[in-house]
Amino acid sequence: MTPLGYRFVRRLDPADQLEPSDLAPGLLLGRDVALAPGVEMGGNVVIHSAVTIGSGVLIQDGAVIGKRPHLGPRSSAPRAATSRTILGDEAAVLAGAIVFAGAELEQGAIASDQCQIRERAVIGSGAVIGRGSAVDNDVRIGARVRVQTNCYLTAYMEIEDDVFVGPGVTTTNDHAMGRGDAGQALSPPRLRRACRIGGGAVLCPGVEIGEESFVAAGAVVTRDVPARAVVMGLPAREVGEVPDPDLLGGCP
Repeated sequence: MTPLGYRFVRRLDPADQLEPSDLAPGLLLGRDVALAPGVEMGGNVVIHSAVTIGSGVLIQDGAVIGKRPHLGPRSSAPRAATSRTILGDEAAVLAGAIVFAGAELEQGAIASDQCQIRERAVIGSGAVIGRGSAVDNDVRIGARVRVQTNCYLTAYMEIEDDVFVGPGVTTTNDHAMGRGDAGQALSPPRLRRACRIGGGAVLCPGVEIGEESFVAAGAVVTRDVPARAVVMGLPAREVGEVPDPDLLGGCP
């Protein structure tokens, strides 16, 4: 019941309006939703406006697609209107996952249970975002990347193909932690092709993790990591080189 003396006011932008659909149990659909053949949906899915869903896509129970962001007054994220939300052919959004407006999952990409993928993020073909992980706005993730459980990928990161990100990895993009000058550019880490980040590692703003390098579990990376280097510790220091047999595809 509504508390005495209060009343609820519902003010929805037309783009946010949802209508029930009989395509799946409890499904709510926004305007201008394009569904290709062979889409499989669980119960209580919400698909907002301006969403394109490719053939063979799987959307499990309670997933939300095309959610518009609601930014705080001090947020530095862009406030421009987002483009269409796109789920490529054979992509999957698992139970309770949220894919924001303007994000894209390319062919065969998987957003695992309870993860969130923010606006304008791009998840490459065959990439997997693990359970409960958060991909912030404007992140670009390459093909076949594997992000494990409970990771945080900070805004504007670029992750190249075949990277492995272990469980609980945290990335950061602001040396001032919110105290910098207004409009100051953020400085996200960059992960080069086929590098590997061990569980619980922390990547500080602006670091570049080199191609085929190896960051040990629990390391705190405060400076760039050269290609093929093995680093560990707090702060991380170079202790060796990835041997030829451990390179992606083996010895060149």
